[in-house]
Amino acid sequence: MQTVVAIYTGQGLADPLKKVFHEMLPDIRLVNIIDDSLIGDVVRAGHIPEVVSRHLVQYYRHAEELGADVILNTCSSVGDVADEAVEAIGIPIVRIDEWMAAKAVAGYTRIAVLATLPSTLEPTLRLIQRKADEAGREVQLVSGLAEGAFDALISGKPEEHDRLLLETAKRATDDADVLVLAQGSMARMEQALAEATGKPVLSSPRFGVEHVKAVLEAAKETKAGS
Repeated sequence: MQTVVAIYTGQGLADPLKKVFHEMLPDIRLVNIIDDSLIGDVVRAGHIPEVVSRHLVQYYRHAEELGADVILNTCSSVGDVADEAVEAIGIPIVRIDEWMAAKAVAGYTRIAVLATLPSTLEPTLRLIQRKADEAGREVQLVSGLAEGAFDALISGKPEEHDRLLLETAKRATDDADVLVLAQGSMARMEQALAEATGKPVLSSPRFGVEHVKAVLEAAKETKAGS
């Protein structure tokens, strides 16, 4: 049985993502590592502190010890750490948002990125621009920061979070062909945002699991052919 270790910097995405795994990869062994202190440290610092990078790399190594075939890095705010750690870790590390970014670049020119945290917005913008550069495509990026939405969510006011995110999406709509949700935890708003704006909306959880599935299948084929 193949093993996937998913590493979380907060609590909110673990249960929804588990459902996607059960739907798309029902036969794998899924192990979750959750350290919800990490996103708090990133938010307070406004960037990825060295201590957060160090802890994440320790979790990647722990995932190796747990027998992981693939590590899923579920937090877009710390995706750069995953990129930097790939060569030092002996197994693939999948960024949850990488295929979403590639999909956005492949299909659209004017891309609005919606986020509730600056610490997630900037890395996602960089990732999409990198994917565009790799594909030789020119894109126009629109920043959509729903200020106050994250604080509303952690304060137990999900309706306020959703309202602020919806307002941000509507402001970005005229300048965008597609809306990209920078945080996996925002995926539950995908349909509502699409209906309210009339624009396609991309979120990372399903793309991330599809990416993991592809890596696992490639590993199986390699093993069978060796």
